[in-house]
Amino acid sequence: MFKSVIPSLVASTLLSLSSLTASADAGDSPVLQRIEERGMVTIGHRETSIPFSYIGEGNEPIGYSIDICLKIVDAIKAELGNDELGVKYVPVTGQTRIPLIANGTIDLECGSTTNNLTRQKQVDYLSTTFITGTKLASRKDSGITEIEDLDGKIIGLAAGTTNEKAIKAAIEELSLDVKVVPVKDHSQGWLAMETDRIDAYGSDDVLLYGLISKSKSPDDYQVTGRYLSFDPYAIMVPRNDSTFARLGRVVMSEMMRSGEMESLYNQWFAPGPTNINMPLSDTLKTAFDIQALPE
Repeated sequence: MFKSVIPSLVASTLLSLSSLTASADAGDSPVLQRIEERGMVTIGHRETSIPFSYIGEGNEPIGYSIDICLKIVDAIKAELGNDELGVKYVPVTGQTRIPLIANGTIDLECGSTTNNLTRQKQVDYLSTTFITGTKLASRKDSGITEIEDLDGKIIGLAAGTTNEKAIKAAIEELSLDVKVVPVKDHSQGWLAMETDRIDAYGSDDVLLYGLISKSKSPDDYQVTGRYLSFDPYAIMVPRNDSTFARLGRVVMSEMMRSGEMESLYNQWFAPGPTNINMPLSDTLKTAFDIQALPE
């Protein structure tokens, strides 16, 4: 009986050590532990945030932000010592992205999300990946060049976005008579524009250029007006997990140091697969240089 107990004790001990080793790989990170338990990294993505995160020809999410997140996924696999980790994609909107990060449904939000202090009460952010701002898109024959030209007209705004907040504030400040039509996402807003249900659509200028580049008649539309807000984009991650956030920042700092981030930017923007043709700005180049932290 004594002999039969020994193998059982050894097996039990090895199993316990194996479990401890796996937990040690995840360290003190709740997100890494969750990923390890699930066997996959869950990525939140937008469906029409061109060229950051949108559905490609293969019906899979593609884009600048998606490619950055997949580099982080590679680092997660290395950290956990598990090359077999899967990737699950979950579509998000302006209204659902923050709750889905906060409640643990998704591990990374890889879209076109502005980093601001209000949102940091609920989520955390990695390094800045793009700098943009709120402008207006309209038909070239609409007579709309600035927000003041919207008086007596209709504008579509995606609910839950910084653009919605900025444009509504400007309308109130200027005492304009503007009807605001809330839309679920950019595709719904652009469809309303193409079918003449709204006179203008407000969003970040880069997203407007992206929507125009993928529209049926790109030459019919314009992006105009002064910036009504400035918006730094960043990958969104859960709060209160400095280990997980650091892992992402290490990856991105290396990409910025090596020039890989600039090359990736050029791949998607200069001119990019949708011919958006937005060369890297001096401001964003400086942001990359500043965030290229040493090891």
